[in-house]
Amino acid sequence: MSVIDGQLKPLPGESLEKCAQDLGSTSKAVGSSMAQLLTCAAQGNEHYTGVASRETAQALRTLAQAARGVAASTKEPQASAAMLDSAQCVMEGSAMLIHEAHQALVHPGDAESQQRLAQVAKAVSHSLNNCVNCLPGQKDVDMALRSIGEASKKLLVDILPPCSKTFQEAQSDLNHTAAELNHSAGEVVHSSRGTSGQLAAASGKFSQDFDEFLDAGIDMAGHTQSKDDQIQVIGNLKNISMASSKLLLAAKSLSVDPGAANAKNLLAVAARAVTESINQLITLCTQQAAGQKECDNALRELEAVRGLLNNPNEPVNELSYFDCIESVMENSKVLGESMAGISQHCKTGDVLAFGESVAVASKALCGLTEAGGQASYLVGVSDPNSQSGHEGLVDPIQFAKAHQAIQMACQNLVDPASSPSQILSAATIVAKHTSALCNACRLASSKTSNPVARRQFVQSAKEVANTTANLVKTIKVNSPTDQNASDGDFSDDNRNRCRVATAPLLGAVENLSTFANNPEFASIPAQISNEGSAAQEPIVRSARSMLDSSTYLLETARSLVLNPKDPPTWSILAGHSRTVSDSIKSLITSIRDKAPGQRECDYSIDNINKCIRDIEQASLAAVGQTLPCRDDISMEALQEQLTSSVQEIGHLIDPVSTAARGEAAQLGHKVSQLARYFDPLIVASVGLASKLHDHQQQMTILDQSKTLSESALQMLYAAKEGGGNPKASHTHDAISEAAQLMKEAVDDIMVTMNEAASEGGMVGGMVESIAEAMGRLEEGTPPEPEGTFVDYQTTMVKFSKAIAITAQEMMTKSVTCPEELGGLASQVTVDYGQLAHQGRLAAATAESEEVGYQIKTRVQELGHGCIYIVQKAGALQLSPTDSFSKRELIECARAVTEKVSLVLSALQAGNKGTQACITAASAVSGIIADLDTTIMFASAGTLSPENEESFADHRESILKTAKALVEDTKLLVAGAASSQEKLAQAAQSSAKTITQLTEVVKLGATSMGSENPETQVVLINAVRDVAKALAELISATKCAAGKPADDPSMYQLKSAAKVMVTNVTSLLKTVKAVEDEATRGTRALEATIECIKQELTVFQSKDVPDRCTTPEEFIRMTKGITIATAKAVAAGNSAQQEDVIATANLSRKAIYDMLTSCKQAACHPEVCEELRSKALQYGSECTAGYINLLEQVLQVLHRPIPEQKQQLSLHSKHVAACVTELVQTAEAMKDGGSEYVDPEDPTVVAETELLGAAASIEAAAKKLEQLKPRAKPKQADETLDFEEQILEAAKSIAAATSALVKSASAAQRELVAQGKVGSNLANAADDGQWSQGLISAARRVATATSSLCEAANASVQGHASEEKLISSAKQVAASTAQLLVACKVKADQDSEAMKRLQAAGNAVKRASDNLVKAAQKAAFDKTEDDSVVVKTKFVGGIAQIIAAQEEMLRKERELEEARKKLAQIRQQQYKFLPSELREDEG
Repeated sequence: MSVIDGQLKPLPGESLEKCAQDLGSTSKAVGSSMAQLLTCAAQGNEHYTGVASRETAQALRTLAQAARGVAASTKEPQASAAMLDSAQCVMEGSAMLIHEAHQALVHPGDAESQQRLAQVAKAVSHSLNNCVNCLPGQKDVDMALRSIGEASKKLLVDILPPCSKTFQEAQSDLNHTAAELNHSAGEVVHSSRGTSGQLAAASGKFSQDFDEFLDAGIDMAGHTQSKDDQIQVIGNLKNISMASSKLLLAAKSLSVDPGAANAKNLLAVAARAVTESINQLITLCTQQAAGQKECDNALRELEAVRGLLNNPNEPVNELSYFDCIESVMENSKVLGESMAGISQHCKTGDVLAFGESVAVASKALCGLTEAGGQASYLVGVSDPNSQSGHEGLVDPIQFAKAHQAIQMACQNLVDPASSPSQILSAATIVAKHTSALCNACRLASSKTSNPVARRQFVQSAKEVANTTANLVKTIKVNSPTDQNASDGDFSDDNRNRCRVATAPLLGAVENLSTFANNPEFASIPAQISNEGSAAQEPIVRSARSMLDSSTYLLETARSLVLNPKDPPTWSILAGHSRTVSDSIKSLITSIRDKAPGQRECDYSIDNINKCIRDIEQASLAAVGQTLPCRDDISMEALQEQLTSSVQEIGHLIDPVSTAARGEAAQLGHKVSQLARYFDPLIVASVGLASKLHDHQQQMTILDQSKTLSESALQMLYAAKEGGGNPKASHTHDAISEAAQLMKEAVDDIMVTMNEAASEGGMVGGMVESIAEAMGRLEEGTPPEPEGTFVDYQTTMVKFSKAIAITAQEMMTKSVTCPEELGGLASQVTVDYGQLAHQGRLAAATAESEEVGYQIKTRVQELGHGCIYIVQKAGALQLSPTDSFSKRELIECARAVTEKVSLVLSALQAGNKGTQACITAASAVSGIIADLDTTIMFASAGTLSPENEESFADHRESILKTAKALVEDTKLLVAGAASSQEKLAQAAQSSAKTITQLTEVVKLGATSMGSENPETQVVLINAVRDVAKALAELISATKCAAGKPADDPSMYQLKSAAKVMVTNVTSLLKTVKAVEDEATRGTRALEATIECIKQELTVFQSKDVPDRCTTPEEFIRMTKGITIATAKAVAAGNSAQQEDVIATANLSRKAIYDMLTSCKQAACHPEVCEELRSKALQYGSECTAGYINLLEQVLQVLHRPIPEQKQQLSLHSKHVAACVTELVQTAEAMKDGGSEYVDPEDPTVVAETELLGAAASIEAAAKKLEQLKPRAKPKQADETLDFEEQILEAAKSIAAATSALVKSASAAQRELVAQGKVGSNLANAADDGQWSQGLISAARRVATATSSLCEAANASVQGHASEEKLISSAKQVAASTAQLLVACKVKADQDSEAMKRLQAAGNAVKRASDNLVKAAQKAAFDKTEDDSVVVKTKFVGGIAQIIAAQEEMLRKERELEEARKKLAQIRQQQYKFLPSELREDEG
């Protein structure tokens, strides 16, 4: 009523253009949300149906407001009423649609409700289109479309009307109308961005020009001589009709929603299609003078591509910036050659070659224009103030092109004029484009996180594929089988069948294109800033100049080829040619000068250089203790600011690296973002350093910030050189290296910040890190997975268990050591970050969506638990005595452990078999560690049976269990190709069986008795080999699960199975031979050779060790090879089975230790590639030589003849040479050369212990200085000074032993300086025994002196006897003698240090003797002074005698027991004494 009365007024801020655009964009949102609603309801997904319903309601609200605004702003009451009526129809239909969607959810699978839902949706879609068509300008476009449709009906007549014009007149009219239609198409493109009135006028003019062009085309078809030519002309006119309709529809869509993604490109594609169709018709119909139609076609093509240079804010193609430069260079070269050809062929009159040159020039100019438009877009979007667009889930242009191509091909299929060959060609086109659509759907379904959209893409692809297959089948069935059949054999019935088959295909493609146009899947267009537009201008200006001059050149060439003798025209052509060349040069220069990111790299480099200077100034101030403290901000705020800056920098490292290697358009953005974080980084680091009181902490923060800035500077230089050029591969290594250095710098400073924060109880940064990892877990599209689900599952299990272990440790430390909770909380943070990353990839590669969802959910829950435990750890650090906080931390730790188990169960649900393999591998790893411990006990001779039993009692159990393990192995290998359930059963069974096997083998080894330690070790080593092979087999099975038979992991599985069978066979042989004294040595040697070969295979693999070791450790391990080689040669010469067994056990360990340390040392990051390869080569050669030596020993055992034994020395020399090469290679790895001092060097340890002993003795002497005799009653004068004598004697002994140990230290240093004791660790084994003797002797001196001081103290306090004092003094003397012997072994007797040592030893001996004499004298005097009172009575006297005799016997018995105990102690100590000290004692 308000409209009729004229009372409806626009609201403030509303205008017709604004409301029209709002209505157009909102109509698309309504359509897409309704399509989503329809899909969700049909699939029965309640959650997403609810979401789609809410989105539909919100979009309808906006649509209603926009419709009211349009109606209020329209001056015509009739148009306003029509708009409101159509909007009301949309609202009523939408309400009905939501109601039917609810009914479909209530009755899932009900065909009737589904049908009603589809009908209502169709009605709503029709109403929505009517609403949009009521917009100003839309009616005119619809009228133009109807006009084109009505005009195109002229093409459907069977007989064309006769033409009254001559051929020349018809041809001229066709050329004229074609030019007008092409120009009108350009006007439609231009007006679509203007007002509704402009679009209306352009659409009307286009439909009018199309009608005239169609009439001219029909006239031209009437002049064709043959029926086939006439059919081709009519077919081309139909194509032009379809392309014209597509152009108007694209213009209509763009005018409704100018901000729609790729709308401009879709319009440009439609305009190009019109031009190409016109050119095809002109080429077919015209018979102008040669060269004229080529020039006209070229001019139309140039006119069509000119629109690409108008406001280039969308990508033209997929070319990168540097691809654009290459394209410009290539096309400019082609254009230059073709322009020369045009001129040359004009002179010679070769019109055919002239036409070819014009066509080539036109193609090159179009390529130059496209490259220029794409380059200008990339320049504009790379400006930091511009907002770069984002690629959508699907490419609307691809869908639109495919849709149009399929429509045209289907039209040709059912066209009565099409020949069988044309029908088959059209079928090929349909198959090609439907295949591309299906692939696009597959990619989109894998990228989207919306399960409804994923299913819809998959379903749409199936419908397209099925309808295409049905159409192709129909064509094949109905096509003529006879090769010589005429065209008429393809009957009308066959064509009708094809028409029926095309309808479902066109419907499926239409539905797919509509669904793909959902704004949710669309790209986000770029927003070019004013600065970006200014940067585009030189490129656009040069490209336009090139097009203008090229147009003039072609027009001139067209007239010149008809009249080549006209000099003024030649002059004009030369001028245009120069202008074209200058324009292309200007275009190339502009593109090169505006390379994206270069300016931003320069700005960022200057900024970071300034930051480095600032932090250097702060470092100098900190060194001089003059760094001013910031009082305007708290330390916690500075820590948070620094942490957040470093985190953001860390997140930008990979994007900058990626952009520098191949995304020039993103380089400026990413570099500018990176540089922006360094100013707050430096401010925060300097401010934080100013608040720290510890100078070392200050310098650490400043140095690490400077390191990060310098690594970023290196990154920027590398990025600038790379420039985003994917073909500049020589810069990619430098970019990757700089990125790695930046990551290491970020990690270092984050570790420092986490430790500093945790020490103060501030865990905000850790909580943010965990929350951020949780957020990344929920991001829609994960990175492209490089591994399989099994790989990510294995890694997740490792990090999950690490988190559980750390949580348990935090529970313990909360009670015992709360200050260590910070480091543990930091470890939880790091581990969870890795777990979340792997969890995202695991969810993406899981077999089912449900499993992926469960994994994400469980990891999210664990993240919440980790946040709680980190927070509680911070709270407990702030108040370590708070019992409530402790209880909360313990509860959180338990909760984390429970949630870890839930994560593991979710992983197990994903791949139960592989999870069981991971668990079994962990169990077998524990078994191997247990066997290593058992081998140590056996080697020490402590593995003894608890009862009387023999090996025969266990032999059958071992054999039976080993055979059961073989069966489990077969099931395990078969499980890789079967179901997860069977694989899980096989893995669990094998783990259980290997546990039983190890237990029975250990019992069997124990039953052999500790008197056969080497045989025990042989047996345990055999089962250890089996366990190790089983671990490798389980790992290979896990990797091969579900893989095809030709996958490389299957070959690894077969290889692991062979090794497993070999080792089980070896165990069985060992079990059978272990009681045979004549063969068990040979069997042990054979098993060792096989084991070493397997270790060599592992060594030569590409696997990187988990940790690295030092060259010194490597050198130390090579000494074991030398000893083992000597043992092997000796065993070969003696041919004794016991020697062979000992050699086999020693060889196994020596080779394993050498290979392990060799690879760990070679893979150290500081070792160069040359040394690494040499170390690995010599390690392999040494092992191979040692295998040859053992095999030679084996031959000697079989045939102990002199010739065989002589070969032993040759093999041993080869091994020795390889060891020498290994040692030299390890020496080259060291950074300090001969000056390197290793704290593990025995000579260094000896000197350290000597100095430590001296310090200990001096401390004891100081205690003695403080002692005073105890107060006691007056006694006889002879005993008054005994305590004084004790103290003086003890003091002199302490002083003497101190001097002694210091002298020993000096003597030891003199030996090193003289070279009698090596300072190089390579010679450590040679001097190790002497060094250990020296160390033990020094320790004994210090211990004995301390005991003496304690005895003296107790004696003067009245708590100890003189006998203890005497014993302590004698022990000092004995240990002094051992120390003197240890030093004399290698010392020069006439050296000054040895003389001082001898003098110090004599002083100790004298002091000890004096103390012993004083104590003995005191004891003797005490004995003499003790008077015995004899009882006078007879009975009492006898009792007194009996008691004295009893005490005497008891004392004698105690004395005897004490002597035996002393003898046993000395015997035990004698075993561990160095040989020098044993000989001296002997």
